[in-house]
Amino acid sequence: MKLALFDDYRLGVVTPDETALVDVTDALPWPHDPDPQGAGWWVRLCRDFAALRERLAAAARGTPRSLASVRLRAPVLNPSKIVAAASNYHAHVEEMHAVLERTAGGVEPWLMEFDVFLKAPSSIIGPEEAVVLPAAPLAAGKEIHHESELAVVIGRGGRHIPEHEALAHVLGYTIGLDMTVRGTGDRSRRKSYDTFTPLGPWLVTADEIADPHALHIHLTVNGTTRQDVNTRDMVVKIPGIIAYASSVMRLEPGDVILTGAPPGVGQVRPGDVLETRIAGIGRMRQTVVAAEDTGAPG
Repeated sequence: MKLALFDDYRLGVVTPDETALVDVTDALPWPHDPDPQGAGWWVRLCRDFAALRERLAAAARGTPRSLASVRLRAPVLNPSKIVAAASNYHAHVEEMHAVLERTAGGVEPWLMEFDVFLKAPSSIIGPEEAVVLPAAPLAAGKEIHHESELAVVIGRGGRHIPEHEALAHVLGYTIGLDMTVRGTGDRSRRKSYDTFTPLGPWLVTADEIADPHALHIHLTVNGTTRQDVNTRDMVVKIPGIIAYASSVMRLEPGDVILTGAPPGVGQVRPGDVLETRIAGIGRMRQTVVAAEDTGAPG
């Protein structure tokens, strides 16, 4: 099942041909709150999806609405945290040596080792929304890079989740971009500017993804391929990421995990158009603008 949030944060099920959706909001057994800060209904959906699946599937036989007639939102709602994996593709680690020499004046060894860090949930935007490059880093001549990634949405939360049970805690998968200001200083800060975590176009439930470690990721900038890889090349697979992260912090229903940047990261500039595809999930498109073009703070 492909679950979408749209318009006033209503819940839709996307049709198999991915051209339309059916509004299933009224099938939920609790009131829907259109305020995105009132995300309790979404958290309950993530936690209890197995019990709600048949109800939603029945409602999905209703009248479809064209995707062109709705505004798709990010397919997550006010998660308690975004957990991001670092240094999780060998080829990306190799390319980062040159990137860090150029943008940070050298390579700190700890940056080349697998770990997890946090991004601000306020950095999330949906498909078709613009990535806004902050004014201060642009004025300082900082490079701002794209990183396309497979994103995991947690269903049933927990602490100290064993690897052999980890995939049972996954509600589904979506496409993520981890936008990054290159340079020195805290990694979480450089990746948490507003609009720096595009997610979309919808969430594909875990039962529809036979193997999350066999998905093709493809990103273009202005039609030119930058990233073209497969999730099989992850150093630490999804169960290992979940087990490690949950040994540090409790994972809650609706939390987002970014599984790490594949090789091919690169600079983006105002006017660029990013298109990201992940096999079995879908496609999303972002334009890039400068903060001064929108009045957004830098």
